[in-house]
Amino acid sequence: MTYSALAGVLVAVAAVADILGARRLPTRDERRRHWAAVGIAGVILVLLTAVFDNLMIVGDLYTYGTEGTSGVKIWLAPIEDFAYPIACALGVPGVWLLTTDRARGGARGR
Repeated sequence: MTYSALAGVLVAVAAVADILGARRLPTRDERRRHWAAVGIAGVILVLLTAVFDNLMIVGDLYTYGTEGTSGVKIWLAPIEDFAYPIACALGVPGVWLLTTDRARGGARGR
């Protein structure tokens, strides 16, 4: 299995979890805030990945073979590496919403 295929499956599963979790939120305003938070977290995680993956590659801490990647890179990091922070930004809140009563008006922690 190539890195691209693995990354695609991972992001797809995380997106489904987040969509299903967000649907459990009781109001449209909460769903809007949820997607805004997911987007902000995703952008931050992708930026951090871009910086630190490239620093680790420059520091020769790890390398990538060319046979499993698409060849598309952001500086030195293969584009497939960016699927993991995107999947985390989607999957973590999605799973949390699916496994807690927060989405159905439970304890709000406010």
